[in-house]
Amino acid sequence: MNRYQNHRSMRKVWRLATLLATVFGTALIGFSPGAFAATGASVCSTNPPNRALDFWVGDWTIAAPGGGAQAKSSVTLELGKCLVVERWDGGRGHAGENFFGYSADDKSWHGLFADNEGRVHVFLDGNVTSGSAVFTGPSRDPEGKTVLNRVTIRGLNNSRVEQLWEKSFDEGKTWTIAFRGEYTRKQP
Repeated sequence: MNRYQNHRSMRKVWRLATLLATVFGTALIGFSPGAFAATGASVCSTNPPNRALDFWVGDWTIAAPGGGAQAKSSVTLELGKCLVVERWDGGRGHAGENFFGYSADDKSWHGLFADNEGRVHVFLDGNVTSGSAVFTGPSRDPEGKTVLNRVTIRGLNNSRVEQLWEKSFDEGKTWTIAFRGEYTRKQP
């Protein structure tokens, strides 16, 4: 090992030691309990904007329009009812989770879609009213081109919800349907 490589190696060790000292020092000293304290124990459970997607909470079977049920979904409230989580199984080994939450900071909804095929989509903007939601956000196709995604979730009645996923390859001028599912609430 020459002198330059030895110096580089020692710098890496020093950086690692500094990082570990910081992490363990913080753990020993501890964070101020108030630094991350919630403003209220059940803020999300009583805040009307946070409750706007409640129509979707439940266990569902999912079918293509006019088709038989091929998939299933479970939509729950997590983190003190601050996060809406959908765990779905599309059948044939395709599954994923979707996360939607209302941000009190910017007064907007945001979402994240991830599946077991390595796809991740971030929905930067969401507009949710009682019985209807629209989320939009950019992603890239396999060739690296920008794609705009729009997901609409609409309550049809107490036992049916429709989800429509559309994609635009021209900055929202035209849209193509990527997925349309009819959710039917499972009976207890």
